[in-house]
Amino acid sequence: MQELIEIILHTDDALINLIQRYGDITYLILFLIIYSETGLVIFPFLPGDGLLLSVGVIASTGALNIWILIPLLILAAILGNSSNYLIGRFSQKFLTRIRNRTFHHYLQASRQFYIKHGPIAIVVCRFFPIVRTYAPFVAGVASMDYKVFTLYNFGGAILWVCLFTLLGYTIGEIPWVKANYGLIFLGLILITMVPFLFHLIKTVFSGTRSKTT
Repeated sequence: MQELIEIILHTDDALINLIQRYGDITYLILFLIIYSETGLVIFPFLPGDGLLLSVGVIASTGALNIWILIPLLILAAILGNSSNYLIGRFSQKFLTRIRNRTFHHYLQASRQFYIKHGPIAIVVCRFFPIVRTYAPFVAGVASMDYKVFTLYNFGGAILWVCLFTLLGYTIGEIPWVKANYGLIFLGLILITMVPFLFHLIKTVFSGTRSKTT
């Protein structure tokens, strides 16, 4: 548990410690983290973007093999989203028993969201912390066609993992990046959170206005 907390708070340093302590088992640990963050609705706090960027940076030093990391983490992201979708799909019967009008309002809104924006939402949500953990679950609840979901799940996973991992691998040896990696990591989190927070604030204000009219 302590190691997991260190990965969340100090991703790059924690990864180096994992490699030194566990060697090749680190690949399995990284697989499980990405799988859990995308596949289990109770783990939205796990690092995603930052972890991928960090493993790319570390791989540029030769401590990890980038050609093992990329396919392994793509597989973790695909399986994670698929599991999350199936959890949502099989939760439908339980969710329909919840007698809460507000809950069912949001459930219906989720269905309409996927009808309006289509499966591209599965790809876009990959790039937003917290949202990417719940998006496949909601897709399952909303009964998105599984074949369509799978197609965009594959595309989103490949794009997400390759973009951040190869970015880290490319910039990892730049001296300025090494000296300011903590700030870059924090900036990445803030940038990816801005659209989500903007949408959340907009939704809250819209709901407040509708109640006052």
